[in-house]
Amino acid sequence: MEYFVYILQSQMDGTLYIGSSADPHSRLEKHNRPHRGYTGKKQPWKLLYTEKYSSKKEALIREKFLKAQKSRSFLLNLIQNQSAG
Repeated sequence: MEYFVYILQSQMDGTLYIGSSADPHSRLEKHNRPHRGYTGKKQPWKLLYTEKYSSKKEALIREKFLKAQKSRSFLLNLIQNQSAG
C-alpha cells in the first residue's frame, strides 16, 4: 500500500507541518476541520509537498528524518526543488 509524507503550510501564519498518511488530501481535510490540537489552532492549511513511499514504515522513517532537521530553510528548499523538477 502506498504511503505519503506531506508538508502543510498554515495560511494563518506560514507555519510548516510535517505528517504522513495513506491519503494526504483526505488528511488535509481533517486538519482543516474544527478540532483541538496543534493544527486546529493554525487553520486553514494548504498542502505544499508530498513524497510517495511503498510502505508505511518507509514513510514514517522519512517523516521522522524531516522533523529532526528542525530547519525551515531545509524544508523550503526541499519544496522548491520538487516544484522546479
